[in-house]
Amino acid sequence: MKMSRRAKRMQQHHARKNDRNASLNMVSLMDIFTILVFFLLVNATNAEVLPSPKNIRLPDSSSEKFPARNLVIAVNNENISLQGKTVISVESAMANQSKTIKPLFTALKELALTDDGITDKKGVTIMGDRNISYALLKKIMLTCAGAEYTNLSFAVNQKTTASES
Repeated sequence: MKMSRRAKRMQQHHARKNDRNASLNMVSLMDIFTILVFFLLVNATNAEVLPSPKNIRLPDSSSEKFPARNLVIAVNNENISLQGKTVISVESAMANQSKTIKPLFTALKELALTDDGITDKKGVTIMGDRNISYALLKKIMLTCAGAEYTNLSFAVNQKTTASES
């Protein structure tokens, strides 16, 4: 007796359902995971994250550039720190009539001699609280320039523009 198309289709369906040797092709799945891992590795190392001390409130800016790998000078209302180590108090730095800050100059020169790949170039990123005086900021910049750190950057909070939100 001749089987109808419907009967043949039902028979094939039941045969597929009872096939215990069915397997999953893992090759394409592994390719996708490999591409995903490479994508995450490339993008994870793209942005440099600066340390953010709790006692420093950075100014806002709409800057598009990411910070370079530089030495970090953190300035709050009380202390000036280089790479997380306190160098001098703000009060002492401002009390001195000199245009530069001697302890900061000395610390920068020492780091220049023992540079173990901390920086990309002779660069410094200044993380200054938004309330520090311009006179203090000028002294810090002159000190950096005197110690041959001429590539100066300022850390800011990136604020979103109206088109992004």
